[in-house]
Amino acid sequence: MAWGVAERSSRFAGSVLGATPALGSAPAAADSTLHQRSPLSMVIFASLETDRSKSHGAIGFKRAFGQGGLEASGFRLGLKWGGSFEPAERRPTRGRMVKTEAHAMLGYEWRIGDLFLALSAGPELEAVFSETGIRAIFSQRLGGRLQADLWATPFENLLLQANAYAATLDQRFWLRLSPGWKLASGLYLGPEVELYRQRDYHKLRLGLHLTGLRLFGLSWRIAAGAQQTSDQPSAAYATLGVYWLR
Repeated sequence: MAWGVAERSSRFAGSVLGATPALGSAPAAADSTLHQRSPLSMVIFASLETDRSKSHGAIGFKRAFGQGGLEASGFRLGLKWGGSFEPAERRPTRGRMVKTEAHAMLGYEWRIGDLFLALSAGPELEAVFSETGIRAIFSQRLGGRLQADLWATPFENLLLQANAYAATLDQRFWLRLSPGWKLASGLYLGPEVELYRQRDYHKLRLGLHLTGLRLFGLSWRIAAGAQQTSDQPSAAYATLGVYWLR
């Protein structure tokens, strides 16, 4: 999802009565400062994706440090928790596997106009429970993750998005490229390409995304298409993302 997009807003209140302009100006300035809205400094996000054999959901937040909040370059702290359900074995398909993962990321985000580039790194924890009817196994592992995110509008009608991470657990790598063309103010439609690889598995997705839909005071991202994996025939997938600026 695009975490760094925020809207500038300010509000000033009333005036203060005074005997002379000199006496009245200081209280009026103080009153304006008290009523000025603080810059947005946090984005709360959630996502859900599903395909033929797997469902995955996640929720988290990113916090900006500094007086400029999300609109200014600065350090960012991100926390995310997610879980997935899928078969424990695929050939033949049997059993069930439940994965839970959490990671904490600390990094820096550069903001230049409508462009942001973020680099972050941190630890991640994974817990896995699987059962096949014959045996049940529980395991947990700790690893590290490096992540990069890019959001840019180089032209008025063009959006460029790129997201990627590399993780030590199973030597994982994930990349998504999703340009978009403007349909309305803040709303973009375009193709997406997503690649995922780990030690003994890989996945390729090709689809369409709709980004920037405003509904119920939230920003939404919807995508759907076809995927090919190393252990399953081609199938459809769908993803839903939402974020809330605070």
